[in-house]
Amino acid sequence: MKDIEHMNEKRQLALDKIADADYEIYALLKQRYSPRVFDDTEVSDSDLNRLFEAVRWSASSSNLQPWRFIYARKGTDSFDRMVGCLSDFNTSWASEAPVLLFTAYKEKMDNGKENFHALHDLGLSLGSMTVQAQYMSIALHHMAGVDWKKAQEEFDIPEGYHISTAIALGYYGGVLDDLSEKLQKQETAKRERIPQSEFAFKDGWKNAKEKS
Repeated sequence: MKDIEHMNEKRQLALDKIADADYEIYALLKQRYSPRVFDDTEVSDSDLNRLFEAVRWSASSSNLQPWRFIYARKGTDSFDRMVGCLSDFNTSWASEAPVLLFTAYKEKMDNGKENFHALHDLGLSLGSMTVQAQYMSIALHHMAGVDWKKAQEEFDIPEGYHISTAIALGYYGGVLDDLSEKLQKQETAKRERIPQSEFAFKDGWKNAKEKS
C-alpha cells in the first residue's frame, strides 16, 4: 500500500510540475524541473554515455568544444569528495543523488587567446544534456553552490580549465518524506518565470519596467 501511495505521489508531483507556458512549446521542456529527491535506481553507464553523447553534438563556437565534466556515483570516494565541495545547503540533499557531476570549461583557445564564448558553449551543452535526460526520465538539478576553488584543488584540475557548476543526477522519483519540511515545500511549490516582456525586446534594448 505504501509503495502505491509513493507512486501516486510521484505521478502527481510530475503533473504539478508541468510548466504553465504562455505559448505552446516542446513537451519535454514543459515537463523538465529540478528535483531535490531522486529514485534510488543506479544510473547505468549506457545512460550516462547517452547524456554525454548529447553534449558531444552540441553547438560550439568554432567547434572548440570547451566543455569538460567530472562525475562519480554515490558510494564512492570520489562522490564523497565532490559532496565535500558543495555548499551546506546543497549537501543537505544532493548527497543522496545517485550521481554527481562537476562542469568545467577550457578558458583559452589553442592559440592562447581567451575563449570569450566558452561559458556560453558549456551552457549550450548542458541544455542538450538536459533535454536528452528528460527524454530518458532522468532529472538534472544544476547547482551554483559549489566551492570551485576547493574542487579545482581536490580533483587536480589542470591550469587553464575552470570548474563552473555542479549537477545532481538521477531518475525522477524518490520519496518526498526523505526531505526536510522546508525542502518539501520548495519541491511542491508552483513553478514561476518572469514574462517574455522582461527579457525579449523588439527593435532594441528596452527597460522592462518602462511602459510602452
